[in-house]
Amino acid sequence: MVTHSLAPAGPSSAWRRRHFTELSAIAVDSIRDDGAAWWLDDAGRPDRTRAAETWITCRMAHVLALGDLLGLPEVGAAAGRAIGGLRDVLGDSEHGGWLTSVGPAAGELDGTKGAYPHAFVVLAGATGTIAGTPGAPALLEDALRTLDERFWEARHRLHLDTRSRDWLEVDPYRGVNANMHSVEALLAAHDATGDGEWAARAAAIADRVIGWAGANAWRIPEHFDAEWNVQLEYNADRPHDPFKPYGATPGHGLEWARLLLQVDLATGTEGRRTAAAQSLFDRAVEDGWDTERGGFVYTTDWDGRPVEARRFHWVAAEAVAAADALGSVTGEERYAGLAEVWWDWIDRYLLDHEGGSWFHELDTDNRPSGRTWVGKPDVYHAAQAVILPELPLSGSLAGSARTAGPLLALATDPDPHPQGADR
Repeated sequence: MVTHSLAPAGPSSAWRRRHFTELSAIAVDSIRDDGAAWWLDDAGRPDRTRAAETWITCRMAHVLALGDLLGLPEVGAAAGRAIGGLRDVLGDSEHGGWLTSVGPAAGELDGTKGAYPHAFVVLAGATGTIAGTPGAPALLEDALRTLDERFWEARHRLHLDTRSRDWLEVDPYRGVNANMHSVEALLAAHDATGDGEWAARAAAIADRVIGWAGANAWRIPEHFDAEWNVQLEYNADRPHDPFKPYGATPGHGLEWARLLLQVDLATGTEGRRTAAAQSLFDRAVEDGWDTERGGFVYTTDWDGRPVEARRFHWVAAEAVAAADALGSVTGEERYAGLAEVWWDWIDRYLLDHEGGSWFHELDTDNRPSGRTWVGKPDVYHAAQAVILPELPLSGSLAGSARTAGPLLALATDPDPHPQGADR
């Protein structure tokens, strides 16, 4: 697989469609015969020493269902296989809900129940339901019920983070990351079911985050205790943690910027959260973008100084997605200009032009690294960033793909060197 270089002005429409197709093909190849997804190594091959992760299987199922909605051939069958894997391999038949991971050895599993993977089960079920994937409606119904009954804290209008396999023990830690992905999942569930409660919950979570960020110079506090009191120094001794790092995470500021716009579109409150989205975006760019070497740092302290300066692919993907969404909503040209700069950096350093997909982690000199993330486990962030400008902006990518229809069923421009940004 070869991923062609971009023209200086950024990705054309033809390139976006072709690259989404390439990423979808990687997703197809990642789905095992039993429906769970392989963890992919640096070359994009299955790493048979790694467990099957629920969140990765969900993300691949989501991308595959998006591809099915957009008219890609053969991806629908793989999406259906992944939905089956979530039911038969990663579902917990003893206690309900979903295991964190299974394997690779027989009987080896992580039974911890987390809101983070359960949010992705909702997302996979919702996108699959909209795409007509067999088994997806039942999966969505079960996942929404589990997220509601086991994780939703109605008093706080937020989701708790982690429970034991039998649900009896609740970890006192509370976090924003799982809630961020719950917002994305609930917006997709709203589009899949038409139930306004899911959009209302997404809006409630978003408004709590706006409040915390606005009171903290638009750097989002990520970690909390059981009563949702901010814990700014949490994991100060573990700055490289892949899910709960110390400090502010510019990539989440960018991701939330897009999600706030989607919340407004889903709830009919267009414009209400645009200023907050812009503030989150601007803070993340100011703190996170390395103006000398390029790339976004992973985390900063509460004064905006880098803590973990390595570059993760998902941050750049969320940066261009947020810029595209804000440009669409506000009409301001500055967002397209920023996206062009970032796409040039992505093209130079993150796109694997020989092996396909994106390098998941770079060091501070923009060279492929693997201290925190090993291999190329999924294509979710990259695929969404690539295809977002090709779709009408709405509450969810699945809803947008449904509206757009099978635009990828048509032959794409065979020119391997796209000319300019067709935005």
